[in-house]
Amino acid sequence: MLKVSDIHVYYGAIHAIKGVSFEVNAGEVVTLIGANGAGKSTILNTVCGLLHPRSGSIEFLEKNLGGIPAHKIVELGMAHVPEGRRIFLQMSVEENLEMGAYTKSRTEKENMERVYEQFPRLKERRRQIAGTLSGGEQQMLAMGRGLMSNPRLLMLDEPSMGLAPILVEQIFEIIRRLHEAGTTILLVEQNAQMALSVADRGYVLETGKIVATGTGTELLDNEAVKKAYLGG
Repeated sequence: MLKVSDIHVYYGAIHAIKGVSFEVNAGEVVTLIGANGAGKSTILNTVCGLLHPRSGSIEFLEKNLGGIPAHKIVELGMAHVPEGRRIFLQMSVEENLEMGAYTKSRTEKENMERVYEQFPRLKERRRQIAGTLSGGEQQMLAMGRGLMSNPRLLMLDEPSMGLAPILVEQIFEIIRRLHEAGTTILLVEQNAQMALSVADRGYVLETGKIVATGTGTELLDNEAVKKAYLGG
């Protein structure tokens, strides 16, 4: 579904991503793990068209994304739930969800019901102003908004960031359910233990390069990964 081939990304003179290649197959959860500043969010921002690689290529559903603007990539079936949630704080829960469906007005009601099934808490709070929600509820809203376009690929950037452990468990339970329902997910996460426990496959990033890859289970058992990311 997604094929990233040898991309190099720069911020001015800084070489942030150095020849990264990976792929995501339909129905998989694939995770990118690594320390803060390893380049994980930069990769997601490049895949969804917010940043542009200086060289290398990105293909989504066998279409080369070179030169395609970010809003057109959304229309192709990709949704990005950014780090820090970025919900519309002054708008209601339901209005935030509607903003996620701007490419899909015909199926908006259907998708809204599906999101409310996944996130019953959002249905209870649908008239509430988003800025008054708890951190966990705001993360659910950001994920729900991403799902409103009925994406072929859902990209989640640090969904557990800043959440209490019990809420982290809830968010990952939702990711498991989405996976079981057939959603393809590319997950960027600092909580390596949780990310690898839900992932089919993972890639370990260090300073803009992939240094290890394997199934979620293989990486959980990898001594170097344990030492660096799992407190082993």
